[in-house]
Amino acid sequence: MAFSGRKLTVKSSIFVQLNGNTDNHRRMAHFHLRYKASEVIRNIIIEQLNYLQIPFSINAQNELSVHGEITEKDRFKIEEALQPYGITIVEKESDSLVESIKYAIEELLNSPVSRTEKVSSYLSRKLGYSYSSLSNRFSEDTHTSIENFVILRRIEHAKRLMLQGGNSLTEIAGKLDYSSVAHLSRQFKKTTGLTPTTFLRIIERREIT
Repeated sequence: MAFSGRKLTVKSSIFVQLNGNTDNHRRMAHFHLRYKASEVIRNIIIEQLNYLQIPFSINAQNELSVHGEITEKDRFKIEEALQPYGITIVEKESDSLVESIKYAIEELLNSPVSRTEKVSSYLSRKLGYSYSSLSNRFSEDTHTSIENFVILRRIEHAKRLMLQGGNSLTEIAGKLDYSSVAHLSRQFKKTTGLTPTTFLRIIERREIT
């Protein structure tokens, strides 16, 4: 059986931060590692498919289109090459659309300019569907709303900024477009069960131990 025009959607978070300690001349130094996961995964895909000599193209939503026809054997090689990196092939159009929504939301949250636009209008313009269609498809596939997903991602961004240090809660609230620190704190506690201050205390204790 042969396949043509298959699409693969990258499933990833935009930012990842790692904490660690290093022993340098008996002095402990705390460090943060931050990188754009979407770019890393995109490069992995390009590298692996070039190695397999499979013609392809990748669009802005990180959807991979394989050109021409590929056999079951070729498909297996692609899956085998990408599976160690946690990258899977999406078969259903609905899966691809949901991943595109998630990707667009990450782009929105990471762009100060785009964040001035409402989520609903941004997604409709970016993906070419009415917001009601996007919202219904997202809810059907994920069992949560786009609004709830946006809140979860904003809180993850808030955590990242807290872990980086150098930002007050007022600054973090401003960067994530919360109306106030109180608004950020309410959503943070509702989502994590902790206030931002308690979250930071726990992190500090772990770093000391």
